[in-house]
Amino acid sequence: MKISARNILKGKIVAIKKGATTAHVQIDIGGAIVTASITNEAVDDLQLKEGEQAAAVIKSSDVMVAIAD
Repeated sequence: MKISARNILKGKIVAIKKGATTAHVQIDIGGAIVTASITNEAVDDLQLKEGEQAAAVIKSSDVMVAIAD
């Protein structure tokens, strides 16, 4: 598969928390956790399971920067 996004972070799924319609999928990227919010249907279609390898693909038109007060 080819994709236009350039920010692809490979890691391992460490948690999947399903809600009413949306799931939070946590991926460990070398010690940092990236959380994706996707539909429960997408979790089922991709057959995601904890412990499996996955990639967080980040495509964003805006990146915000914050500093402490």
